[in-house]
Amino acid sequence: MIQAALETGLRQTMTRLVRPLLHPAVPVKLQRSLVSKAYLTSIPPRGTRFEDFEAEDLAITKVCHSENPSGVVLYFHGGGYIIGSPRTHRGISGHLARASGTMVIVPDYRLAPENPYPAALDDAETVYLALLDEGHPPASLSLAGDSAGGGLAIALAMRLRDKGLPLPSSLMVMSPWTDLSNARLYSAEYEPVLQRPWIDKAARLYCGSEPASNPYISPVYGDLSGLPPLLIQVGSQEILLNDARRLADAASQSCVDNRLEIYNSLWHVFQVHAGQLSRATRALETAGQFIRQHLST
Repeated sequence: MIQAALETGLRQTMTRLVRPLLHPAVPVKLQRSLVSKAYLTSIPPRGTRFEDFEAEDLAITKVCHSENPSGVVLYFHGGGYIIGSPRTHRGISGHLARASGTMVIVPDYRLAPENPYPAALDDAETVYLALLDEGHPPASLSLAGDSAGGGLAIALAMRLRDKGLPLPSSLMVMSPWTDLSNARLYSAEYEPVLQRPWIDKAARLYCGSEPASNPYISPVYGDLSGLPPLLIQVGSQEILLNDARRLADAASQSCVDNRLEIYNSLWHVFQVHAGQLSRATRALETAGQFIRQHLST
């Protein structure tokens, strides 16, 4: 009963406080500031250690919970490619670090409109290759991300494959944004977080002069063959539900080992409420188990 009441309260909070911020009329710089404050309610587990540093001309946050982390998760934060940072995702990255027992690396990749495609993808590749250069075997690496960051993780894996570079051991994405044309959005009866006009604007700002059908922008239009095992988590109350379903379908058609988990009556990237909402905590525990299952260190 307590969890049901908490779920209702969190849903109302997202609807009343977060959703209005994600409106195309709100300037991007103001959205970045306001959303960063909203994310203060997403709290990492006690004992999580954060280290901020710079590498490859990028600000990066290293997140650890275990005293002896095994393996590395390269995590890409969401925010429609226009907002968000490692700081906004301290809660989710901390819980993922605890659940997976790994070191989680969260790069502050460049955002649009200042830096449209392919800036984010270039930064993602740069950090991944830096991890390889540091001596981390590909089998000890995993890619993960939420929303736009989930799409970015898939796009990075596709680019690495196309370049003949070593692939990570697994891919784990939450509420991934995989079609920036927004052509087949899910008609949710109740969507507590996202608005169609906002994601349309974010897509325009990120795509720039590139068509949204570019597979490195919208992975559902690409060939997923040869990619690592894939876990997809999504809520039933979000307009990106079809993005997750289509990604799973495309992975299956390309013979990629994949699992789609749909969480009934939950919203976009509900995992930010891990530590408060039990279903969010369990979802990240499942993600951690999936990552550990495929790591080889």
